[in-house]
Amino acid sequence: MKRQLLILTCSLLLICCDHHDMKDKAFFLEGVWTLRQVKSPEGYITDYPVENSTTCHIYDSDSTLYECTLSTTATGMVVMPRNKYAITLIDRGDSYLYLEGDDPRPLTILNDTSIIIQRYGMQYTWVRAKDIAENWGDDILGINKSDLMDEPNEELRRYVLSTKERHQANVIHGFAVFSVFIILVALFIAQMALANRRERRRLQLQLEQIHEVQENRPASVRQVIASVENEFFASDDYHSLQQRISSGQQLKEQAWTEIEEQLKSVYPGFCSQLRSLYAMSELEYQVCLLIKLRISPTEIATVLSRDVSTISTVRSRLFYKVFGRKGGAKDWDDFILSLRT
Repeated sequence: MKRQLLILTCSLLLICCDHHDMKDKAFFLEGVWTLRQVKSPEGYITDYPVENSTTCHIYDSDSTLYECTLSTTATGMVVMPRNKYAITLIDRGDSYLYLEGDDPRPLTILNDTSIIIQRYGMQYTWVRAKDIAENWGDDILGINKSDLMDEPNEELRRYVLSTKERHQANVIHGFAVFSVFIILVALFIAQMALANRRERRRLQLQLEQIHEVQENRPASVRQVIASVENEFFASDDYHSLQQRISSGQQLKEQAWTEIEEQLKSVYPGFCSQLRSLYAMSELEYQVCLLIKLRISPTEIATVLSRDVSTISTVRSRLFYKVFGRKGGAKDWDDFILSLRT
């Protein structure tokens, strides 16, 4: 018990430590923030952007800050990289301490999209710029990384991001994605067509094999099969089953198992051969069993609680799926009755 308690205590301490480490991380700052307002100790307020220009902070992960100036124009956006800082965010429980390099600054989180950072008594309100991040974030970050490298710029350089070029790039990207989608769809269709062709060939060979076996069967074997069939259809078991079906009595799972066993005693390979032809649903399989038992379509519909038209559709559909050509319900019945394996 003491050992278990010690293990539990250690586990809780590890969880608490991990949770504390996660809180120390500034992942929530990652992304693009723009300066919205500056308030002086005397109460003077300056709102941004000023003349379509504002300061932008881009937090790359939880340790690096890129600062630049953003200016919007009628045709796009101008980026002027300014500085790069190493940043740290420390959770003090009731507040946060924000470090840019070695410069500590109190940080207040207003909500998920707004923060206030104090510096020399000035309050800087920053807002998360989701639209800019979605449309230009990668470009702005790439420009700052390339321009600033490891040292701040002594001379500000201007980089123009064109809305027209971005639109063209989006169109090209969309066309490329659409083209890939069309290619994948075409490959999928081709694969399906090839699979269907192979399946059709497999069915054709199987049907040819069935026909060949039945045509080349010796007369003596045919006589034995016919004798077994006659005995089965004259048996009390068959007449009992036929009466249950004629009365409209529903067949339970045990009854279907018994039907399969009876058919296997007369046609040992019929059920397995039927399953190998096509991946039938339970309804389709049961219809085939009843056809083999020489049950009329009307009685099949009653036993399976379906309309006669539904049973007819099932039979004709099976013929098409197996033979690859249109045929009537009677054509499928003739095929099922011809199977004597």
